[in-house]
Amino acid sequence: MMEDIEGKKYSPPCSSQPVSPPGLEALYVACREIYPEQPNPLQVAAVIKYWLGGPDPLDYISMYFNRGNADLGIPPHWHYISFGLSDLHGDGRVHEKTGPGEVSGFGFELTFRLKREPGETSPPTWPAQLLQSLAKYVFLSGNVLYAGDHVSWHKALDSSESLIEHILLMEDPQFKTVLTPNGEVSLIQVIGVTKSELECAQRWSPHGVIEILKKIPGGACGGEWLVTDMRRGMSMFELDPNSPQLVKEGIEKDGSNLSGVAAVCSWKESREAEEDKYGEIVENSPTNNKYGSFSHGCSNSWQQEDFESTELLQKKILENVMLTFNYESGKLLPSVIRGRVMHGRHFSFKAVTGNGMITFVGEGVSGKSVDTEHPYVATGPWLQVLIPDSFAEQMASDLDVLDSDYEKLVLPKVFSWPERSLSITIESGCMDSIIKQPVL
Repeated sequence: MMEDIEGKKYSPPCSSQPVSPPGLEALYVACREIYPEQPNPLQVAAVIKYWLGGPDPLDYISMYFNRGNADLGIPPHWHYISFGLSDLHGDGRVHEKTGPGEVSGFGFELTFRLKREPGETSPPTWPAQLLQSLAKYVFLSGNVLYAGDHVSWHKALDSSESLIEHILLMEDPQFKTVLTPNGEVSLIQVIGVTKSELECAQRWSPHGVIEILKKIPGGACGGEWLVTDMRRGMSMFELDPNSPQLVKEGIEKDGSNLSGVAAVCSWKESREAEEDKYGEIVENSPTNNKYGSFSHGCSNSWQQEDFESTELLQKKILENVMLTFNYESGKLLPSVIRGRVMHGRHFSFKAVTGNGMITFVGEGVSGKSVDTEHPYVATGPWLQVLIPDSFAEQMASDLDVLDSDYEKLVLPKVFSWPERSLSITIESGCMDSIIKQPVL
């Protein structure tokens, strides 16, 4: 029986000469605490390391067999653990040097649990490709992944015909923070979910959806540890008739706790020169749509590291604004308005490339730069857009068409409110992204 060792923090053993680099050794120690009977697990390794010019950010992905826990509805499964998002070496070859009490590298590694199929004697390797792809996104964009985030993938995680084609993230239930000589590392677990489960997380709460998934009768969604089953043929709404009511009550009570997404978006003042835009204009072409079908949502407030010195930037009141989103980001707008703005909250779209950010705020948000007389205010590349209470429902209703099937929409599509000097353009963007291509 596997032992749940929650509540424990790991420190590297006292050793004057570790076998592996110090950061890597500390993570190996944490793994050996959970899998003492598997000291040498199967491992996928980058042929040419990232710091030597290779394409794969993760040096290694270890693959363990986990017996699960029938009492908790957890089936036997394969447990994948990444090495490379945190600082393994501590010498500056990949990440800036850090030490104890600081964050190591990006501050996390990824894990994934895949249900073991009957008769399966070795772990499939496609999850290693999945983790490499997510890591590549982090390295290219600089956006850190946290528990409670979501990733829109738009494709079965194993490239099959499976309904499991999107991702939620949570803390790995068997790990706590790993203390390494190079700083602290969290273990963030990738959870495969269906389209309806992802949309529910976007409209309400990733944490809320995760808790419902854990409690689906019979461990049909992976039990307490949320083991991904690529053969799962029904969503939580079909597996548990109580789920829709739980979600409805949660939305009515809480609104949405999703406060931002990394997105393909841009803004500019109407008729401004092209070079004055911020973020990235989405081109109606797959070759330019770098992150077209990938979005990363965060259920925590944006820390806005890119705007730490905004007090030094001059605020500019804009008379009119033109906003541009790709479809994947833009289709969230009705939920943003109803689930966030109309509940007196804010929501930010942070450009995947560049420093641009668009923040929608309601009248009840404190500390905002905008007001009813000046609804559009830019602070450097950061634009705040006030949605007045009197306009919010109309705007959401106008944008509801974005909930239609992608194939039925004619893009680009422009929404314009001349009386408010505001327009929004939705560009195409549900085609394969380079982030999702196999990178092993």
